[in-house]
Amino acid sequence: MKAKISVIIPIYNHAHTLADSLRSIARQTYAPAEIIIIDDGSTDGLGQKISAIIKSSGLDPSLIKFSSQPNQGASQARNAGFAKSSSDLVIFWDADTIAHPEMLKKLRQALLASPKSAYAYCGYKFGCKSMPSFAFEADKLKKFNYIDTTSLIRRKDFTGFDPDLKRFQDWDLWLTLLAQNKTGVFVPKILYKKIVSKRAGISRWLPAFVYNMPFIKTKSVLQYQQARQALIKKHSLPNR
Repeated sequence: MKAKISVIIPIYNHAHTLADSLRSIARQTYAPAEIIIIDDGSTDGLGQKISAIIKSSGLDPSLIKFSSQPNQGASQARNAGFAKSSSDLVIFWDADTIAHPEMLKKLRQALLASPKSAYAYCGYKFGCKSMPSFAFEADKLKKFNYIDTTSLIRRKDFTGFDPDLKRFQDWDLWLTLLAQNKTGVFVPKILYKKIVSKRAGISRWLPAFVYNMPFIKTKSVLQYQQARQALIKKHSLPNR
């Protein structure tokens, strides 16, 4: 049986970007078998807008499963989406992700061509910034995360996102898989971008050096530092 793909979209207050993101899924040269949207307690009227958003996307509405839950955070929303999915391959797709038309095709080809790999990942842009990405290297992954959440994962290898972590959920997943001797295969192309001008919901990004400046002690920086220490302890990482 051919390996099909489930696209899982956790969303929190991103009704304004969802239509563009869905349209980029509609343009994929390899179509997903299903698209699961988990509304994590949005307050921007997503529930009232979703029918019009889906209609404007160009997708077959029968492919889309939409459900809502009280706000629980990104990890719980992604795990809930996984529980509702059924395909052999899954990809967690933020609601402000705009993909190249061949993204799913290329990730799927790479993963199927590498049967020992648990997931396939690629380069991407955060707004106009190209994010660092590298071929898989275990030692490098233990120092910093260079693999984004939006990666194609074999269902049988997915261990779930840790709901106790408020940051680094993707890094934690890759490290958990690495501890099981499961690695990823890299597609050395930029195949998607995140819309940052309107970004406010499921996840966020700032340059790493901002979090390491001793004179910056904002709530966000303190949360970052606490989450990093928790991850270092959980996976016995070098503290640097």
